[in-house]
Amino acid sequence: MKEKKQTIWEKDDEQKLNDFCEDYRVFLSGHKTERENVAGMEEELKKAGAKSLEEAAAEGRALRPGEVVYTDMMKKSLLIFRIGQKPMTEGLRLLGAHIDSPRLDLKQHPLYEDTDLALLDTHYYGGIKKYQWTALPMALHGVIAKKDGSVVNVCIGEDENDPVFGVSDLLIHLAAKQMTKNAAEVVEGENLNVLVGSRPLASADEDEKNAVKANILKLLKEKYDMEEDDFVSAEIEVVPAGQARDYGLDRSMIMGYGQDDKVCAYPSFRAIMDEKNPEYTSVCLLTDKEEIGSVGATGTHSRFYENTLAEVMNLQGCYSELALRRLLTKTRVLSSDVSAGFDPDYPDVMDKNNCAYLGRGPVFNKYTGSRGKSGSNDANAEYIAFLRKLMEENNIIYQTSELGKVDAGGGGTIAYILANLGMEVIDFGVAVLNMHAPWEITSKADIYEAYNAYRAFLK
Repeated sequence: MKEKKQTIWEKDDEQKLNDFCEDYRVFLSGHKTERENVAGMEEELKKAGAKSLEEAAAEGRALRPGEVVYTDMMKKSLLIFRIGQKPMTEGLRLLGAHIDSPRLDLKQHPLYEDTDLALLDTHYYGGIKKYQWTALPMALHGVIAKKDGSVVNVCIGEDENDPVFGVSDLLIHLAAKQMTKNAAEVVEGENLNVLVGSRPLASADEDEKNAVKANILKLLKEKYDMEEDDFVSAEIEVVPAGQARDYGLDRSMIMGYGQDDKVCAYPSFRAIMDEKNPEYTSVCLLTDKEEIGSVGATGTHSRFYENTLAEVMNLQGCYSELALRRLLTKTRVLSSDVSAGFDPDYPDVMDKNNCAYLGRGPVFNKYTGSRGKSGSNDANAEYIAFLRKLMEENNIIYQTSELGKVDAGGGGTIAYILANLGMEVIDFGVAVLNMHAPWEITSKADIYEAYNAYRAFLK
């Protein structure tokens, strides 16, 4: 008789698994944007005694094994180093994840009134099925930067006493024409307008136009000392309101917004915090803009990682341009990004022998991309063999996957960008259902085993 394969639920301490996933659920609920992730993690770093890069440089000494230094880029990307026992020049162990997620962004001139309703005009961010973002309670998260240099944080819709907002949808009774459209056109991008008010300003004249808009501006002035022109220098994100929740009668899963890619970013962060005495210097790169191509100063295409690495090498007294380039080629990376989980309602897009299943452990994707692996990193066989051995030695349950059947679609991660620097890279993360929908689903077993795997990789 064939021996029954051990599951993660049987292998791991269930109390530790549940405790870790509850910590993740709470963090996910309270940190929905890239700025909130960076701020929350920097707070944890400070509590743990980590130094900012500026503080470490001011001390004028090399960092000792086990010490942690960190820096952020425009408060949207975060880079953490834990110094290892070996010299940095022998290579690094890097976990790279992204902390941005699909959402709706307010335009720079968003507020308007139409037929006694006040609305906010948006531009969607990242790849979404637009029809999924209607008729849901939404919250506003972000910042308002004012001309005097002050920055005001905004978060409306998460407290139980807060109002919520949303994008309306056409009632089924009048949707005969809408129902004949293909899914990409059911809701147009320009119609993702967020309804925020219907009450006119009490002091408005009877014939005054835009009295409802005037009332919204009055409320914003009272709460945030904000003028309408301040929208120009604001970054306000519209995201699903409410907490992440246990999912399923057995509470084996988590449903929450933004798990792509916070379900990998959080275990990566916890791994570098908890693995305190690594052999090689450990790095955790948490980056922005992945959902729109990793562009800009806070995306992985920027020089943020290389520049910071040069600064840390300089602290350790080993920097030169040649030493930096050699170090990159000795660095091994897990691109901590999610994979598509098998959904029994949609089996036709998956190759069952080469796809990821919820509850079977974190997922190695040798390549992603589309149309013949276009745009992907394709990890080499020797690196995969090294990782297989590492996982088995540490009793990590894992699986391998492709991103769906050939030519069924496709997608990418930050892996190929890091590989461009000469590093060994492979995608390794958690399988997700409902990816890029307002509410995504993951397995608690996969989340905890990803954390164990990331620790083993850093150790």
